[in-house]
Amino acid sequence: MTVEFQQLYNRLAEKGVYDLDKITRAYLLAEKAHSGQKRISGEDYIIHPISVAVIVADLQLDTDSICAALLHDTIEDTQGRVDLVLVKKEFGQQVADLVDGVTKLIHIPFETKQDESIENLRKMFLAMSKDIRVIFIKLADRLHNMRTLCYRDENKQRSIALETMHVYAPLAHRLGIQKIKQELETLALQYLDPIAYEEIHQLIDKRIAENEGFLARATDMVAEALKEQGINFRLESRIKSVYSIYRKMYNQNKAFDEIYDFYAIRIVVKTEMECYTSLGVIHEEFNSMPGRFKDYISTPKPNLYRSLHTTVIGHDGIPFEVQIRTEEMHEIAEYGLAAHWKYKSGEQTKKEADEKYKWLRTLLETEKDLVDADEFLRPLKIDMFDDETFVFTPKGDVVSLPAGSNTIDFAYAIHSAVGNKMVGAKVDGKIVPIDYVLENGQIVEILTSSASKGPSRDWLKLVRSAEARNKIRQFFKKERRTENITIGENEVDRELRRYGRPFTEAQKDEIVKNVAERMSMPDVEDLYNNIGYGGLPVSKIASKLRDEFERVVNPVTIEETLQKAAEQQKKLERKTYVPKSQSVIIDSVKGCAVKFAKCCNPLPGDSIIGFITKGYGISIHKYDCENVIAGLKRPEDKDRWVVASWTDSIEKQQFGDFEASLNIYASYSQKLIADVTLALSDMKVAIVSLKANENGDDMILRVVLKCSNIEHLKNIIKNMKKLQGVRDVARGKA
Repeated sequence: MTVEFQQLYNRLAEKGVYDLDKITRAYLLAEKAHSGQKRISGEDYIIHPISVAVIVADLQLDTDSICAALLHDTIEDTQGRVDLVLVKKEFGQQVADLVDGVTKLIHIPFETKQDESIENLRKMFLAMSKDIRVIFIKLADRLHNMRTLCYRDENKQRSIALETMHVYAPLAHRLGIQKIKQELETLALQYLDPIAYEEIHQLIDKRIAENEGFLARATDMVAEALKEQGINFRLESRIKSVYSIYRKMYNQNKAFDEIYDFYAIRIVVKTEMECYTSLGVIHEEFNSMPGRFKDYISTPKPNLYRSLHTTVIGHDGIPFEVQIRTEEMHEIAEYGLAAHWKYKSGEQTKKEADEKYKWLRTLLETEKDLVDADEFLRPLKIDMFDDETFVFTPKGDVVSLPAGSNTIDFAYAIHSAVGNKMVGAKVDGKIVPIDYVLENGQIVEILTSSASKGPSRDWLKLVRSAEARNKIRQFFKKERRTENITIGENEVDRELRRYGRPFTEAQKDEIVKNVAERMSMPDVEDLYNNIGYGGLPVSKIASKLRDEFERVVNPVTIEETLQKAAEQQKKLERKTYVPKSQSVIIDSVKGCAVKFAKCCNPLPGDSIIGFITKGYGISIHKYDCENVIAGLKRPEDKDRWVVASWTDSIEKQQFGDFEASLNIYASYSQKLIADVTLALSDMKVAIVSLKANENGDDMILRVVLKCSNIEHLKNIIKNMKKLQGVRDVARGKA
């Protein structure tokens, strides 16, 4: 048993509310599973799950959460030593579900790194909607990784820090876990802007030196004033975090001297009434700064944060912030939603749970109909990471909206039917434009009409909230499909006409049909409909449209361009060079190594061309490779394309030394992966990798395998198509 776990054990034992036997068994299983593994820092791997469990314990979560924290990497990183069946058998369904929610076992291939990041976010939020403890453990995992980020290389440091700043720190804020949020922000800033980080540190040290003892004196004065009124309290003090100062200086363009809440004193009392009494005492003792009072008790933040904030001037002329809250408010401010799992399951009524997770449910509803990754990120950043605006209905109900929201956003926040029938709005009793941007405290009334035909498509450009945007899209998706198809087709026509060459209707149909298939859509009308109602911007398929346009409308363009390149090469001194692989002949290049491009994986039998790289020899591509099509249009690279061909002998050999990728489209079946693997084994085909993507009743298997030439691959495809449930098999990208 490690020293680190013994320390954790002793801390939990002091609480007297944990199942220590269960936690110890989880530790022993994790220690055995990670035996012999090391982290990049050189320390034993088991230190990481113990450290995550310590953070989870700091959040005062329950026994199952601590067990899951200790086991969270055992499924993914222990070469199959532990599986979910074993976890469920030893620790129960809840621990197994938590481990399953946190683990990164399921990897789905994505076309871009951004798509992978977005998909991971989707999984995270779906896991949260089932059991929000998953994200508490995930945040603890990220926090410890950030604490040890110094051992990673510079590129990885920046990449992880950026993801932390854009996703995990704001997520901790949205969940109300301020302790983790502030530490994540400060740690990330060290790697994202080290110069500014150091500069702010120096400014902080200088101010503390100039105002030596100020915070202690101010705290004593506050304590004396409260004692005189007979209030039971405890005090805490703090200096503003580096990142909070950075944000005000660089994002809000404020000078360091304009930061009035650099110093802060927190007053924690017993009752809500004492909060307001304490506020009166503070304003009696110190001069308050105008416009610097906020009451989050009467109007809590969506993450349940409640407190009184006021900024006052100390007796020596130095401003400081005072925060006043009850013990219960303080616990929620520190631990957020995690406070509801203190030591035990934290069972709540359905109504309470629904209210707490309303924002999460809205976010999931927003993303489920979106085709494009960018369209998921934008509402995520707006609805989760921006400040809120609080306005009132005529009946006095509070409605929280993203900052910058207008009356349309308000209408859809009330109900879809209100938004769809909206014809105008009143703010504080006065008629305003429908795109009027709302401010805190305003009373908003929506004017509706049964004669309204529904929202305008222009509203999609006006609304700020993801909820409103999604509901408007849903209206057009369900009610205006025919109109959407017409709009989508017109947008595609406009894009195709930009390419400057005439095309027939038959050619257009073939182009769009191929693009729809590449987007995994059932048919062309579905593609047009998605574009028409706003779920898929045409800009996101522009590159695919151009690829298909070049192939269908003017298929000889590549051949002609290659012929010109070959003629240019004939002007140079010619000598045929046969590389060591004896597989490819390169015209007019001396003593250069050959590599096969991963973007298209050329096989013997494919038409090929070579590209002279800078320092890495010649890269061999297929004639119709997307990179070739794009590269041939760059004048600066025209002399770097060279004629290439396969040797006569290589096409007759059957070595199976070349990699190829297949996309297998099929109906969902638990047997499919086994059937594919068995069939390839029978054909004596080596599998490099196999990844599956499930989408409802459909499955896509992406297989990278070894083969000899194009004819060999065609035979493999033919046999794959014979498998039960397989609808199509196509050669894919690497």
